[in-house]
Amino acid sequence: MIHLVRPADVDDPQRPSGGNVYDRRVADALGMVEHTSVATVPDGAVALVDGLLASPALLPESSRVRVVVLVHMPRWQWWEGPVLQAAAGVVATSRWTRDRLAACYGLDRVVVAEPGVDPAPVSPGSASGASLLSVGAVTALKGYDVLAAALRRIDDLAWSCRGVGSTAVEPDFAASLPATVRLTGPLTRAQLDATYAEADLLVLASRAEAYGMVVTEALARGVPVVASDVGGVREALGDGGVLVPPGDPDALAAALREWLTSPSHRSSLRAAARARRTELTGWDRTAALVAQALEAAR
Repeated sequence: MIHLVRPADVDDPQRPSGGNVYDRRVADALGMVEHTSVATVPDGAVALVDGLLASPALLPESSRVRVVVLVHMPRWQWWEGPVLQAAAGVVATSRWTRDRLAACYGLDRVVVAEPGVDPAPVSPGSASGASLLSVGAVTALKGYDVLAAALRRIDDLAWSCRGVGSTAVEPDFAASLPATVRLTGPLTRAQLDATYAEADLLVLASRAEAYGMVVTEALARGVPVVASDVGGVREALGDGGVLVPPGDPDALAAALREWLTSPSHRSSLRAAARARRTELTGWDRTAALVAQALEAAR
């Protein structure tokens, strides 16, 4: 029997996140027993612990439970290195995260289990390419202010931009954004699927990402991506779009202007996104890699 220690709000539709989706998909695929605290995991059991719940308290628990820490994003806290070194195993969601953990904490046994993606029909795209989409919680980390600033620089062009994600995480930040990006709040899975189907381009202006699951969600539909070159985004994107420096609205605006004004550029990026679509792997592979890491920790 395998146990998962995950955040209590993992299924909260008002606060969707890539980490929550990852936890849910792996838990369901492996038939895991779920907990919100390591304290309820039986002695001697193997437990996958979401890194958001890691803390110094995990150190003594590592002598009672075979702890495998799932690192969605490194925390860079003073206790993180000792906790990960004491764990029976570590799973990272990107090669970038694995390499950073190795460099900072000397870990040499980190298993990479990149997020999967569900198959989806190809989005047709419009002739103008004017339907822009950003997906993620409306926070400073996700760079919605950078996106808004970039869009102001191309207000001489025709476009629309939707922002799909919770506005409750940083409500003051969300309220401070101009109406340049039409914020919809979180959507149901069916609503999000329909939104992707109508999108021409995914724009991700994040200041930090361990992987960027929304990138592969877009690519699974053949939707090209313009994204900040941070963390593991390069791994997720492959050749399916354009990378720009993080926190640089001028560079982002230039990339968007080229997309909107050059039909040949749009055609090239759409072909690249559809090629990348064929390279993506599903959640079955993710779950299998996690299962291997858990078995090795026994």
